[in-house]
Amino acid sequence: MKFIISFFLRYIPRKYLQLFSHIAMRIMAIFYRGNNVECPVCESRFREFLPYGRLTSRSNALCPKCLALERHRLIWLYLKRKTDFFTKEAKMLHIAPELCFMDRFEALDSLEYITADIESPLAKVKMDIHEIPFEDDSVDIIFCNHVLEHVEDDLKALSEMQRVLRPDGWAILQVPFFYPLPETTYEDKAITDPKEREKAFGQDDHVRMYGEDYGKRLASAGFTVIEERLIDELSAEEKTRFALPHNEVIYKVVK
Repeated sequence: MKFIISFFLRYIPRKYLQLFSHIAMRIMAIFYRGNNVECPVCESRFREFLPYGRLTSRSNALCPKCLALERHRLIWLYLKRKTDFFTKEAKMLHIAPELCFMDRFEALDSLEYITADIESPLAKVKMDIHEIPFEDDSVDIIFCNHVLEHVEDDLKALSEMQRVLRPDGWAILQVPFFYPLPETTYEDKAITDPKEREKAFGQDDHVRMYGEDYGKRLASAGFTVIEERLIDELSAEEKTRFALPHNEVIYKVVK
């Protein structure tokens, strides 16, 4: 199973995975029935989650029903326990929307929910993050997870998100980290070969590897940066039950 999932992630274009992967995974869910782990996003239970990863697969990672990964399950718990996201009226821009969240966010009566992506067939708005087609101070919440490592100019993208957020608006901006972390973010525009990018940045479609300065990088766009460490507040039983990441910091920024 690890090999099959890794193969599809590496060689099947993302837009096709978005359209069809959830169908195959729901079939797999039948074979993973059990009660050892629970997905807080879809509230389903399994004997374990599916493995996931392009290069090296992580065991017990992917919910076969809603496709939530470890980071998604942690974000969901954060939204539930630490915010009024599910009850307060707001306008939200979800960039590169995750399948596990889309239907659930769409169903919220309190949320004006806009999905956007440069290529996803599931998003409502086709959008280049370097030029967000919304007015200044026009949205309350932005989600942009595991996107900035792919874009040509992440500082420009951050500036655009800061521009469209309303005063006191907030965003969650997660990126992958490869440990041990470099002290400063590493990028080299001369590296264009996919194999060389994989060696340099951890994945063949990444253009930078973020370091310990990620929070400062967010702050340089004018944000107040809050490093939320919900994972440290959870019990060992919850971490195991929900199969959560061990050291994931949620980067919340406020305008």
